[in-house]
Amino acid sequence: MRLIIADDHALFRQGLRSLLALEGMEIVAEVEQASALEAVLAATPCDILLLDLQMEQWTMDRISELARNTGVIVLTANESVETGLTALRLGARAVVQKRFAIETLMTAIRAVAEGLVWMPPAMQAALVAQDGPAAKKLTPRESEIVRFVAVGMRNAEVATRLSLSESTVKTHLTNIFQKLGIRDRIELTRYAIKSGLVTVQDR
Repeated sequence: MRLIIADDHALFRQGLRSLLALEGMEIVAEVEQASALEAVLAATPCDILLLDLQMEQWTMDRISELARNTGVIVLTANESVETGLTALRLGARAVVQKRFAIETLMTAIRAVAEGLVWMPPAMQAALVAQDGPAAKKLTPRESEIVRFVAVGMRNAEVATRLSLSESTVKTHLTNIFQKLGIRDRIELTRYAIKSGLVTVQDR
């Protein structure tokens, strides 16, 4: 796996680079200024971007563009559950707090490499605890799609797994969102966990 570290603290980048090297990870670039991030990614493709949310002049809505070309793992000192969930809604594949040990980050990296979404247990618990949509009857096909989306699969991946066209998956998801009265994949994940379609271990 090729990784890029984007963080404006040199000591943190150097320490993280050394730890990841011990785990066999290839760090292909480091970015210390948010303004340089897109150019570095264009010149140096990577599988996973380790992104500090607190970089100077950084705005979270830029995650959406970055996530189109690489797996974004958010690194943050912010303990806010809402901040983490917002990052996931914008396309991040994982949220890892900086106080966690390297083993936790490696777990997140491996999950993202497998096409899954990863978040800390506290965030999972908060997600489940939020008031969710009332349970509605889903068709077996809709339930399958919900399970795959809830573990982090993109529409194209779901289409391949179920031998459907991507447009058919999108149509199913539109119907599911309307049926459940939800707005996005994070709420769909909460529904899937609360209704027993997936478990925290599945994710």
